[in-house]
Amino acid sequence: MPVGTRYRPAPRFEALGEAFADPVEPARFPRHVLRFRNQRWAARVGLDGLTPAEWEAAFARFAPLPDNLPRPLALRYHGHQFQVYNPQLGDGRGFLFAQLEDDRGRLLDLATKGSGQTPWSRGGDGRLTLKGGVRELLASELLEALGVPTSRTFSLFETGERLHRNDEPSPTRASVLVRLGHSHVRFGSFQRHAFHHDHASLRALLADGVAHHAPELCHLGERAARPFFHRVVARTAWLCATWMAAGFVHGVLNSDNLNITGESFDYGPWRFLPVFDPMFTAAYFDHGGLYAYGNQPAAVRWNLEQLALALAPVAGGDPLPARAWFDAAFEPALDRAIVRRLGLRSRGPLADRLLRGTVFRFLFASKVGFERCFFDWYGGAAAAARVARSPHAAVYAGDAGLALRGELGSWPPAASARPDHPYFAGDGPCTLLVDDVEALWEPIAARDDWAPLEAALARIRVAAEALGLEDDGAGPDGAGPDDAQAG
Repeated sequence: MPVGTRYRPAPRFEALGEAFADPVEPARFPRHVLRFRNQRWAARVGLDGLTPAEWEAAFARFAPLPDNLPRPLALRYHGHQFQVYNPQLGDGRGFLFAQLEDDRGRLLDLATKGSGQTPWSRGGDGRLTLKGGVRELLASELLEALGVPTSRTFSLFETGERLHRNDEPSPTRASVLVRLGHSHVRFGSFQRHAFHHDHASLRALLADGVAHHAPELCHLGERAARPFFHRVVARTAWLCATWMAAGFVHGVLNSDNLNITGESFDYGPWRFLPVFDPMFTAAYFDHGGLYAYGNQPAAVRWNLEQLALALAPVAGGDPLPARAWFDAAFEPALDRAIVRRLGLRSRGPLADRLLRGTVFRFLFASKVGFERCFFDWYGGAAAAARVARSPHAAVYAGDAGLALRGELGSWPPAASARPDHPYFAGDGPCTLLVDDVEALWEPIAARDDWAPLEAALARIRVAAEALGLEDDGAGPDGAGPDDAQAG
């Protein structure tokens, strides 16, 4: 299989040993119909030159990539699900397929969803519905555009199988998805070894995380647990802040759905806010609102506390104050994320905090569409003409918008902002509310018509170009969110 000069295989996880993953065989599918190929990211990892047949071999039949993992690995982990511990988890319908380095020398994982049964399937069929694959594709593309650190959907094939599900009309079409992310080591990966009192495996997993994601800490040896955890807290706080700034509700913030690089991944019952509502939930089964929009920071913090408990045996006796570190990191991160989403230049911590409060109070009181408000006011002082022609111009000009207008009208755009981009001359923002998603799925389900979905993806790319927020896991303005030193 020919690969480009940028292809740099880095199959490192297998060296950790059998305590961390199980070799598995991928499912064999009756059909392989390509529905999405991420050529942008394929170019960054040297796989853009694969022919259609070679792409199919790699990402539908899972023939090993050159000099990479010889067999897929189903990772072992535990986790808290809705804050109840479950020791029966693990990669049940996916696996780690390959590891490589990107064009900046950082480790990347290619992992799957819907690739068949593993020892951790718990009686499930190991498959992914086509609608589920489309929903993950849409979520990852729009979140990338909105500056959220996220896995990327790398490939999506329809597989020709018919699946039965309780939450979709069945039988329904099947798919297999490949996602690209900087790590699939989850909080629950550490919890598993702590549960089994396997401190040697805890140390090995920690050393692996340090070596590949914080190599500047390697000289600390076993004393790296504290500063490494501090980095995980800071990156996770930044992730949560960008969710809040995007109006995104993950839906299932279990400890096996958060990873050590602070990237969002594994999109199930996600939704975007129609209007600002702290109790808006994404999952139909989240009856108590544990993972509602406004509860996401508390949920993330709670999961970090569980990771701290898991790392405690290898932290040298030093406490890992997850709550204090998260609280110190999250509020400033959210302030920066709101300023950044509005395309504005920071005026310092106090002014940024006041701006965030003004925006959220207006959104809560006015019920103007969440994304519409950010679209209308992008660029602050440079947005006057756009605000005047908005469907909500009267609200902005009235008493309800007085504080917002007075605040945002005086803020200059950031040097990198593009408020004059053609995207902002359009009728409105690119959104993926639940009705938008259903409207994209309906022609696929009814007529196998993919044109509306392809048009939506193209529009997301235009939004991404206009916003300039695509994030590789770094913090705002190119600075890592974990630059602060561990306390």
